[in-house]
Amino acid sequence: MPTMYGEITNLFVKPKHGLAMVEREAIAIASGSGIDGDINTNPISPRQILVARYEDLQSFSIQPSELRENIVVRGIDRQLFTSGTVLKTMGGAAMRLTFHCEPCKRIAHLVDSLKCIEGRRGMLAVAIADGVLKVGDRLYIEPNVFPPLSEIPYERFLDFVAKIPMGKVVTYRQIVSGIGVLDGHFRAIPNYLKKAAIAGYPVHRILDSKGFLTAHVEAQREKLEAEGVLVAEDLSLSGDKPYVSLESYLWEDPTIYLA
Repeated sequence: MPTMYGEITNLFVKPKHGLAMVEREAIAIASGSGIDGDINTNPISPRQILVARYEDLQSFSIQPSELRENIVVRGIDRQLFTSGTVLKTMGGAAMRLTFHCEPCKRIAHLVDSLKCIEGRRGMLAVAIADGVLKVGDRLYIEPNVFPPLSEIPYERFLDFVAKIPMGKVVTYRQIVSGIGVLDGHFRAIPNYLKKAAIAGYPVHRILDSKGFLTAHVEAQREKLEAEGVLVAEDLSLSGDKPYVSLESYLWEDPTIYLA
């Protein structure tokens, strides 16, 4: 039977994108937000924290922090290091593992090929209970606490869209954050909208990042107004482009990955 705990060997904070990771002896995590002082804190993101297994780093001769991970943990069996598992300390700090961190060109120089490290770069996670993590702490493993999240972005998109309440809207920017993809995924959203509409998902509740209706959803205005959402015209733009007041109708749920 696999050991049901691991040990934290290294902790890092990413203060800004592009900067070196800062090593710490302790970090604080906040439920629904992430690591205090880290650039990836975001209440609706499933990629607040990156946890890597020490054994995977060793197998590729990679030094801690080179994968841009926040936490290195030793002794967790790969079979338990999966989406839906909770890692927690004796002090109560806890994280939900969400899905694997995809290899990217930033780490390409560390491995023979990005394909060889797929599924071994680490697991992304969200903070689900406040607390402090320290080097040397045990992380206790509670598998299958949450349903697993899909490794496929489009499937996570469908899950996210299904949660948007009637009479509320979200933006492209929220979609990218909420399904845990990089900014380059913006270009995939129009195709996602068309596919999901055919499947009956309420994609009319999705606006562009400034709150304007999108050309990729049929009868979007009529569907929003039928739900009580006021659609106005922006007279400052040619064509009187319709938009929705984000201040009045934006849906924001910081608990989306906490339950």
